[in-house]
Amino acid sequence: MPPITSALILLNVLIYAMGLFTGPDIIRTFGLWPPGSGGAFHYWQLITYSFLHGSLLHLGFNMVAIWMFGAELEKRWNDLRYLLTYLLSVAVAAMTQIAVSGYFLHATGPVIGASGGVFGLLLAYALYFPNRVISLIFLPFIQIPARTFVLGYGLVELVLGVTNTSAGVAHFA
Repeated sequence: MPPITSALILLNVLIYAMGLFTGPDIIRTFGLWPPGSGGAFHYWQLITYSFLHGSLLHLGFNMVAIWMFGAELEKRWNDLRYLLTYLLSVAVAAMTQIAVSGYFLHATGPVIGASGGVFGLLLAYALYFPNRVISLIFLPFIQIPARTFVLGYGLVELVLGVTNTSAGVAHFA
């Protein structure tokens, strides 16, 4: 596995494990707190929220996605371009979450998870490999071109995000 992809996965797993011992303090400090969500916003949260996860399943899905899509992008690009794309995706997702939650949604807690970064990688993957066939993990007999998968997944997350039935807009920002 390429080095930045490995480092992102390892860092996420280590921070998740650390969170098991620190309890809610780590989320209070490093989770993203949009206006009106009950916590204090700090600029570092634009990145740090993405290394926190609410459950092992949440962590697992995001890490599989980073491995599936990120590893190939990292091989195609240089390490710095890949890392900057990931971190910029995380920050743009955070800023979009803040902007949208101030106008449309009423945030009741912090935003956590790597989904914003994952979506940035998904979009890049679909742009670079639009016809590459993706097999779904739980339904391997279903094979979808990357472009179709990303468009469909993005639309589902958009609907769930704006109807407040999902974790938030950071998923699709």
